[in-house]
Amino acid sequence: MTRFAGRVAVITGGAAGIGAAIAARLQSEGARVAIWDRDPALGVDHVEILDLTDPAAVQAAADSTASALGRIDILIACAGITGPNGPTWTYPIDAWQRVMEVNVNAVFYCNRAVVPHMLAGGYGRIVNIASVAGKEGNPNASAYSTSKAAVIGLTKSLGKELAKTDIRVNCVTPAAVRTAIFDQMTPEHVDFMLSKIPMGRFGTVDEVAALVCWLASEEASFSTAAVFDCSGGRATY
Repeated sequence: MTRFAGRVAVITGGAAGIGAAIAARLQSEGARVAIWDRDPALGVDHVEILDLTDPAAVQAAADSTASALGRIDILIACAGITGPNGPTWTYPIDAWQRVMEVNVNAVFYCNRAVVPHMLAGGYGRIVNIASVAGKEGNPNASAYSTSKAAVIGLTKSLGKELAKTDIRVNCVTPAAVRTAIFDQMTPEHVDFMLSKIPMGRFGTVDEVAALVCWLASEEASFSTAAVFDCSGGRATY
């Protein structure tokens, strides 16, 4: 398949996990791929090692990527953290602030930085990775749940702002997918998440990548400001 031939895709958090699976899928279908991550990535066309919570660094990365690869057509905002598990009334304030910085502010900075490049090129696809926790609110994960609800709100606002252009903005709300991010969670919380999935299993990175890549394609022409589930039957709306 070559549905991304000639397209340039930026993937945040693309050095591992879901982001790496998306990068591989996009490349296999013809895209040139740039990774923005705090960790190095191999086998892609362009890498920016940066702190995504630094707006100046994100803007510089957008300009550098567009200069190196000629354009930015696609953004997949995948980087995120879970933060610790615990009740809201004892949740560490510094941990709350860090989750918001990485999961909300960094997504805003990345969306903000790429839109002018997409407007200049007359085309764009933005896919923000949220979570079913942003719709339901997981107990003992208030920061993560709140941050992912914010990503949904940002996606809806930006998608409507750009609706009369050829830039589409959507988000994906996976249920739990087993990646290294599980290392940030307690075993009890992992078990809780599994218990909520009617299929009785976790998702895979390739299943999420398949949905994301459709939303990143030209085929997703009449979907914007929308939320797409990949939750094994968990989501109720």
